[in-house]
Amino acid sequence: MNDLRFLLNPKSIAILGASSDFTKINGRPLKYLLDKGYAGKIYPVNPKYREIGPLQCYASIDAVPEAADLAVVALPAQFVAQALRDLGRRGVKSAVVFSSGFAEIGEAGRALEREVIAAAQAAGLRLCGPNCLGLINAFDRVIATFGQFADGETPAGPVAFVTQSGAFGTAIAALARRRGLGLGYFVNTGNEGDVDFVGVMRAVLDDARITVGAGYIEGLKDGRGLMALAEQALALGKPLVLTKVGRTRAGARAAVSHTGSLAGADEVFDGVIRGGGIIRARNEEHMLDMVEALANCSLPGGRGLGIITQSGGAGVLMADRAEELGLNVPVLDPATQQALRPVVPGFGATGNPVDVTGQFIAEPGLLREAMNIVLSDPQIHVGIIWLQLMEAHVDTLVGMFEEIKARAAKPFIVCWVAAPDQALRALRERGIAVLRGAEPAVDAAAALAGYAEVRRGWLADKEARAALITHASSPSRLSGSGHGGGAVPTVAAAQWLNEYGVTTARVQLARSAEEAVMAAAALGYPVALKIESPEVLHKTEVQGVALQLTDADAVRQAFAVVIANVKRHEPRARIEGVIVQPMLQGEAELVVGLQNDPVFGLVVMAGLGGIHIEVLKDVAFRKAPVTPTEAGRMLDELRGRAILDGVRGRAPVDRAAVARLISAVSCFGAAETRLKELDLNPVFAGPDGAVAVDWLMVLD
Repeated sequence: MNDLRFLLNPKSIAILGASSDFTKINGRPLKYLLDKGYAGKIYPVNPKYREIGPLQCYASIDAVPEAADLAVVALPAQFVAQALRDLGRRGVKSAVVFSSGFAEIGEAGRALEREVIAAAQAAGLRLCGPNCLGLINAFDRVIATFGQFADGETPAGPVAFVTQSGAFGTAIAALARRRGLGLGYFVNTGNEGDVDFVGVMRAVLDDARITVGAGYIEGLKDGRGLMALAEQALALGKPLVLTKVGRTRAGARAAVSHTGSLAGADEVFDGVIRGGGIIRARNEEHMLDMVEALANCSLPGGRGLGIITQSGGAGVLMADRAEELGLNVPVLDPATQQALRPVVPGFGATGNPVDVTGQFIAEPGLLREAMNIVLSDPQIHVGIIWLQLMEAHVDTLVGMFEEIKARAAKPFIVCWVAAPDQALRALRERGIAVLRGAEPAVDAAAALAGYAEVRRGWLADKEARAALITHASSPSRLSGSGHGGGAVPTVAAAQWLNEYGVTTARVQLARSAEEAVMAAAALGYPVALKIESPEVLHKTEVQGVALQLTDADAVRQAFAVVIANVKRHEPRARIEGVIVQPMLQGEAELVVGLQNDPVFGLVVMAGLGGIHIEVLKDVAFRKAPVTPTEAGRMLDELRGRAILDGVRGRAPVDRAAVARLISAVSCFGAAETRLKELDLNPVFAGPDGAVAVDWLMVLD
């Protein structure tokens, strides 16, 4: 199939079903192309007309003098498949299908959509839609849409916006225009019969005129493609911001392991895209806040936030929000505070936030001087200036912010509450990000710092990622193991994990009480006994575990009790014996696991473990495999991460060892394609390393 250049930047466009009534769906694209000054050739096709406006109209696609790069299909649904066959025969390379009446209406529509997709594939043309609003390439005045967004100005800009929703996507585009955010591309993918969200976004990010991608998605079929898109965006240094609906656990799969039971669709999506450097927005306004900052600001070198305000209350609010988002609001260096004292009134504040007080109204220059001084502090990486109203000083302030931008080596965001419209226009024309409120400004600053941090890590991790790919392509240990599927015996699973560098507790299988006593003597007291049965996956639920056994008599007695308990709870279970292992302990309990996600494939999970995991659900997900560095970032995302640093007199754990274990588990999963899921719970971590104490491995 040909690429998307003929769809996104056609040199000629045919409009099938074109109308002379420019208020109708099939008349609007022609009007837009003429009004907006599209430079290519336009071929209206409709046997009802000889001419439409200044253009000759053709009775059929066969009568058009050349094979157009793009066809806009505005025909009833039942005629679309044949139209695509005709386009293919004529050599047309791509099509946008506005028509609805397909999968969105039920089974009859789905059958019709399958016919349309087959026709497009047979014709060798790329299909956008059906049931879509089409697209706009504002750079080249390609207005292949009937959406009302095109009624207004469509200025080109550095943002590419791709949406699965037509109506909501149009609303977002209209909001972007009000903010002065130029959309270089607007594409609605509709039912995605061929061209999907990922494919379009990959194509538009390749355009050198685009610096930021934004998207709205309702469902995702190609998770692997999205991660390839994330890699492309990171390599290009083009941030990608997504709003995705559907945050409930309705899409979660049933699974036997903790990893599976915690792998709700949204939790996995959120963690995987975060690891790929994709920024997730809560809603359309949040998305545009972050896009505005990313489109207009350079990337900061760290997470230090400097706040300059004319209101002490606003400064406190922003400092609170910054801490919630993981930004630092450091007390400014003594030298910085000394430089601020002649600038800030005596009843102001110089620590950070810097409060220039209401005196700023009489002396607007205070703001400029304060901002320049704060941005020079080595602890500060990004700044926010908060002000309100100031209608009488718009020209002065706009000039001041322009001067700060010209001088500053660090990014800053203007938070102008109730700003006059002319101020907003003037600042945005000058490439200065200006947001409507304190929290949106801090959220945008966090997006800048977070993306910059991920990209720095991604660049630094290049060699480690390449090594992971090599490791994952090594020959599978499981393929020749002879294991037919289901739960893997504990000893065999431990051996396979150990080969990949995953440290596990030492274990021995005992088929009798005396074998258990011998194993305990060899391993060293105290020991634990755990039932070994392919039908018993959660041993504690059938009272199949005995702990803290300190001598041979205790082991003999526990062996009999464990066997009896399992027979009582699971009379049909095949009992292969008990696992004997030494009792271990650590400063923190973790869980590490792997799960085959239906969208992304194999994902790795890490979080706080123990018996409360399913209640606390303090976990992080990534697409496997991950480097130790990325595994460390997973630990940093945990709400209870302070536990790893030592609390209530406990020693801090060896985070590097935990990260290496997570990475090794992810590499094991990436290499072993038969793996269905893996659960290590708990993993005991301490100052001397990390060791898995219990594990469940399931093969497909």
